[in-house]
Amino acid sequence: MPVADLRRLDLNLLVVFQHLLELRNLSAVARRLDLTQPAVSNALRRLRESLGDDLFVRTGQGMLPTPFAERLAGPVGEALGLLTRMLDADEVFDPISSTRRLRIAMSDVGEIHFMPRLMETCAQRAPGVRIDSVRAGGAELQRELELGHIDVAVGAFDDLGGDVVQRMLFRQGYMTLFRDGHPQAHEGMSLKAFRAQSHLAVSRAAPYGQVNQALEAAGISLQAHFSVPHFSAVPYILSATDLLATVPAKLAASAAPRFGLRMLAPPLRVPPLQTNLYWQRRFQRDGGSLWLRGLIVDLFAEPAGQAPRRQIGASSTL
Repeated sequence: MPVADLRRLDLNLLVVFQHLLELRNLSAVARRLDLTQPAVSNALRRLRESLGDDLFVRTGQGMLPTPFAERLAGPVGEALGLLTRMLDADEVFDPISSTRRLRIAMSDVGEIHFMPRLMETCAQRAPGVRIDSVRAGGAELQRELELGHIDVAVGAFDDLGGDVVQRMLFRQGYMTLFRDGHPQAHEGMSLKAFRAQSHLAVSRAAPYGQVNQALEAAGISLQAHFSVPHFSAVPYILSATDLLATVPAKLAASAAPRFGLRMLAPPLRVPPLQTNLYWQRRFQRDGGSLWLRGLIVDLFAEPAGQAPRRQIGASSTL
């Protein structure tokens, strides 16, 4: 397309293009941008007409980019990133009137701890703001933070690098949950008695995997016990069985009264878990991100969380 014809190109179409490059699915792009699928399809049609290329071809693996679309990916990403940074510098975020949708990466156990209070507080302080919890980790989380698709992350994501800032919120240990009336479990039980019980393990416990390592080191072979992939089902199962489950202490304290469960300090060594708040340095001055970070710190940071922040890759402040 000649340079003069750039006047005919709607910038919003490039935003759709960038999200299609990542998600390869029209419905997924529509959900992320809060649009209808026909609106995204129409945007793709207009972009194809403007650029004279199919850009994306439907396959069994999703909407795959054409070679021309792949060549455009880098320049479009850089251009949109530059515009975002320029606009971020002067953004004014008013929580009372904002209708922004903010996205937080966290685990299922994080959702149990963080989301109820965040939603309740948003309803009071920012009635039009909506918060989405999303799953991401590793390279995917790194990329989503850099692109601004995720505003912050909370948890124990030790593999983040680049210009990611982190602030400690709190540290916690682990507690073992069991149903009230369990015939053998009790506070102060020996390691031998603990090993003799049937346990419920969380197989996809990352970033809480050290508890599984500690159980194995104590002689409790997880292959010989029951397991579920996530923490959210644990209290439901424990309330109806004689299984034991060793979980982060804040989850145990929250679940025990609601499900008629009791707690004991497990007779094994498990390193304490540090939960941090993470964000991308280039969104340091973004009003919505700044407000959300302040809210999370106000609601959840414990005194130990006032320790100096550590940034991976650069220095900054909350």
